[in-house]
Amino acid sequence: MHDHRKLGRELDLFDTDPLIGSGLPYWLPAGAAVRHSLEQYVLREERRAGYRHVYSPVLGKRELYEISGHWQHYSEDMFPAMELGGEQFVLRPSLCPHHAVMYRSRPHSYRELPLRLAELGGMYRSELSGVLGGLTRVRAIQLNDAHIFCTPEQVAEEARGALELIGRAYRALGIRGARYRLSLPGPGGKYIADPGLWERSSALLREVLDGLGVPYEEAEGEAAFYGPKIDVQIADSAGRESTLSTVQIDFHQPERFDLHYIGPDGARHRPVMIHRSIIGSVERAVAHLIEQHGGAFPSWLAPVQVVALPVSEEELPAAGQLVRRCLDLGLRAELAGPDQGTLGARVRAARLAPYQAVIGPREAATGQLALRLRDGRRLEPLPVEAALAQILDEAGV
Repeated sequence: MHDHRKLGRELDLFDTDPLIGSGLPYWLPAGAAVRHSLEQYVLREERRAGYRHVYSPVLGKRELYEISGHWQHYSEDMFPAMELGGEQFVLRPSLCPHHAVMYRSRPHSYRELPLRLAELGGMYRSELSGVLGGLTRVRAIQLNDAHIFCTPEQVAEEARGALELIGRAYRALGIRGARYRLSLPGPGGKYIADPGLWERSSALLREVLDGLGVPYEEAEGEAAFYGPKIDVQIADSAGRESTLSTVQIDFHQPERFDLHYIGPDGARHRPVMIHRSIIGSVERAVAHLIEQHGGAFPSWLAPVQVVALPVSEEELPAAGQLVRRCLDLGLRAELAGPDQGTLGARVRAARLAPYQAVIGPREAATGQLALRLRDGRRLEPLPVEAALAQILDEAGV
């Protein structure tokens, strides 16, 4: 397995600078293309699964996090409060309080549930400098987060659906070797004091895991402060384990924010809140994908999908026209002309691109493409539109 910190810089995916600060990487164009493709895939899959997307501010008043419990249980991992107009504002460490407020802002009937709210949003953790590294431990996080508000009877089915969505995403992304952990409270931790709540939540998550036939292990001391969770664990190039995806059952915040819905009996009932993330933080997901694929991303995720390689200056117009056609179709394409070196050198430089289109006199004259694949194989020549249709089909998810 490759080290994403080394390879990510070699491939111009991301970097850091002391003037911006530790744990605050910036994304270069190639890395931004990977990130954008990943985010668009997640948004599309969530829409298919019935999620509705929202946006919320990255700041909130301190009172918001006092209600949610983050300030009491998690403040040492949060950035200090900022004074503004006699009030204190905090960079959010989590998106769930904002989504709880969104739910509370409108009346709800049992007929609307489950209500699945999703967001690709920023959050911030005051990580110590000694634990920061690459994209896996950062201070500014872009989180693929969602919260499902449902009736108690819907909890098991919704949690199971979230786990199945995670499994589909892992298959599409080529993520291998993931394992499941049921994270439970441990002695001495900062947890909300409600034994009945913990027992109920843990039993539901066990039911989901057992029902799916997923092997898992239990780990004390790894729960969130408000409830147990299913963590999907991965390992990096050094064998260090981390959590990528999660499913959590939360009875605590609906109580704290006084969330309710009107049931079939006309009375007010308390919903259950399921926290769910398909790929966790975009930063950690991309770090793992860099290491998993060694920079040779699947074609739909690759920063550049097609590289046009004219043999000589004579074929430059045909190569430029090909790149423009690719861009019109939504493909990421670049031109590597003779001014960038010999054809052999350009082919080697474009080795990670899924498709290389070498355009010589014959291709320019006949309007055909003879595509070279990443593994060195050559496809039979095809008319340009047929070849591009093949690439589009392969690059689709």
